[in-house]
Amino acid sequence: MSDAGWSTYQLRRRMFTIGEDFWIQNERGENVFRVDQEMLHIRETFALHDAAGNALATVDRKILAIQPTMNIERNGQVWATVRKALFTLFRQHFSIEVAGGGELEAQGDILNHEYEIKSGGEVVATVSKRWFTIRETYGIAIAPGQDQVLLLCAAVCIDELSEADRR
Repeated sequence: MSDAGWSTYQLRRRMFTIGEDFWIQNERGENVFRVDQEMLHIRETFALHDAAGNALATVDRKILAIQPTMNIERNGQVWATVRKALFTLFRQHFSIEVAGGGELEAQGDILNHEYEIKSGGEVVATVSKRWFTIRETYGIAIAPGQDQVLLLCAAVCIDELSEADRR
């Protein structure tokens, strides 16, 4: 599924469910992170918790925004911003701007969960649905030394922003 030393995770989700919570599992099928979702008046909010229930990050999306955007926060501060490119030919493209500098790019067949996240041209995570036969399940393989919480949150953001296109 991935290169040696990469961490792999599996996400199972039901389509179009507002207020849905779901687990991110490791390669052994153990629940490692929980994503809590809630709808508030004009925004959508998610929280990523570890298996013990400790909050690791929150994600906030303003539903009435011009450019599809979600902020990932850690300790009450914006840690990264995920934006969908407004105009791309054939494939979707997302940028992930990390606080303090640095930018990641997600590009590929995002609607079908077949894409890579790159930093400086180097692949730091791969998302694929081909690894699983279960419907609405996809995997995330993260390169060694990368911030797993950031990349998992970014993948959830990309999934949510892409899913909005299908509705």
